[in-house]
Amino acid sequence: MIHSFDVIIIGAGAAGLMCAIEAGKRGRRVWLIDHSTKIAEKIRISGGGRCNFTNLHTQPQCYLSQNPHFCKSALRRYTPQDFIALVRKHGIAFHEKKLGQLFCDDSAKQIIAMLLAEAREAGVKLENPVQVHTIETVAGGYRLRTSRGEQICASLVIATGGLSIPKIGATRFGYEVAKQFGLRVIQPRAALVPLVFDGTLLARCQALSGLSVEADVCFGKQVFAEGLLFTHRGLSGPSILQISSYWEEGEPIVINLAPSMDVLAFLKEQKQSQPRLYINNALAEILPRRLAQSICDERNDSGPLANLSDTRLAALAGAVNAWHVKPVGTEGYRTAEVTRGGVDTHELSSQTMEANKQPGLFFIGEVVDVTGHLGGFNFQWAWSSGYVAGQYV
Repeated sequence: MIHSFDVIIIGAGAAGLMCAIEAGKRGRRVWLIDHSTKIAEKIRISGGGRCNFTNLHTQPQCYLSQNPHFCKSALRRYTPQDFIALVRKHGIAFHEKKLGQLFCDDSAKQIIAMLLAEAREAGVKLENPVQVHTIETVAGGYRLRTSRGEQICASLVIATGGLSIPKIGATRFGYEVAKQFGLRVIQPRAALVPLVFDGTLLARCQALSGLSVEADVCFGKQVFAEGLLFTHRGLSGPSILQISSYWEEGEPIVINLAPSMDVLAFLKEQKQSQPRLYINNALAEILPRRLAQSICDERNDSGPLANLSDTRLAALAGAVNAWHVKPVGTEGYRTAEVTRGGVDTHELSSQTMEANKQPGLFFIGEVVDVTGHLGGFNFQWAWSSGYVAGQYV
């Protein structure tokens, strides 16, 4: 049986739900479908189950894309304050954790319930699980052959996300649709993801597993100053996740393990005032003891400060203030929070999210080559891009 909708949206995550709500408010007949048995799983598990749903400091500079200007229009037209107003309308209590990151006081499920309530009110027909077998163009729109029969629509929206966290249903579907209709796809890769090492560096990380410090992590001109965590596979924590989106394979990153301290000046001063103080104990005054000992062991530095030349102290200080490490890779999509790359933004209208060469075909959310920093920016992109597309589908 062939049904007819004005709009079919594939993917009932953050962007898809927002687009469906906005299209429904305009009186469009909307069919929102998802291949998973549970929808919006990424919302549910985000922020430790409390959903970091936006960031007060959202601005275009917080996003990576081969076209850095692309996100400006959508972010300007649907802002964090707009989404906060929706959250308040539904009486959901929230708080700012740090750096503008907003979380639910209670549960991420409240955000899902809010979006589902808005979708129902807008008359959206939501169904899952639904498999899409084929998509083809027809006069004035698209025909989809699905596990729920054939459906025809005037506007088709792809909101299927990226490849991160495959255990909750991530697939290549969105990229394949883009390629089917001749749209270029920027090579996807894991982003906001822990970095892994091998050899002696891995052994050091394993020995320090569970230890965390505040650190500046740098790649090229990009620096992030947040927590760093040693793990059994390498390095994690917010600063590492952030830099992973910028890091290029085969290249080193530079880590300042004591960003508020000129370690060489400190060690020289200690050498003057306490020449008998052992180097590992001196370093333990500014770093966790286990980390201080590890750095000294790695450099074969031991004994009283008086026995160490200033040249030796300078080399040790460099290992703290400018620790060069070369990752062998990342933990991959299994633990990546998002996917970098995706549908090339040069193929889309920044005003509408519609494909330039394919009328009626829209791409929104993570499937597009727009990747936010850690801290609620990717959800804000989902809300903003979904909102914009919802005005035009």
